[in-house]
Amino acid sequence: MKVTLTVNGRAADLDVDDPDMPLLYALRDGLALRGPRFGCGLAQCGACTVHVDGKAVRSCVYPLRSVGKGKVTTLEGLGTSAHPHPLQQAFIDEQAVQCGYCINGMIMQAKALLDSTPHPTEGEIKDALARNLCRCGTHLRIVRAVKRAARVA
Repeated sequence: MKVTLTVNGRAADLDVDDPDMPLLYALRDGLALRGPRFGCGLAQCGACTVHVDGKAVRSCVYPLRSVGKGKVTTLEGLGTSAHPHPLQQAFIDEQAVQCGYCINGMIMQAKALLDSTPHPTEGEIKDALARNLCRCGTHLRIVRAVKRAARVA
């Protein structure tokens, strides 16, 4: 079955066997996008977070069929190495990455927060990121990065 997605502003055609497959597999396996990561496969860690029509979703359990005509944005769609998004730059400036596995989810969840709440309190940032797991313990740097991005915006 042929499926057309709009990912990071571009149309992408995929041949899929099962339209109910997780969006994550279509992004990683079909489009070779490496921002969203497979972590738990149960929507509990947040490593797979992407945006569908501006809303943060856990792509490991989000059926491809549910995207419909929606617009998908991955970490790669925010900025580039040469021109990072202000949120990505804030994570760099605050050295918020240790192993990096959780960072896709942290940035994508933080982006959804900043889109709805441009100047969040520290408590709002912590609440928004509470379901994104980081085993390295860079939580304080991550919170500082989101605060920095909010100031820049």
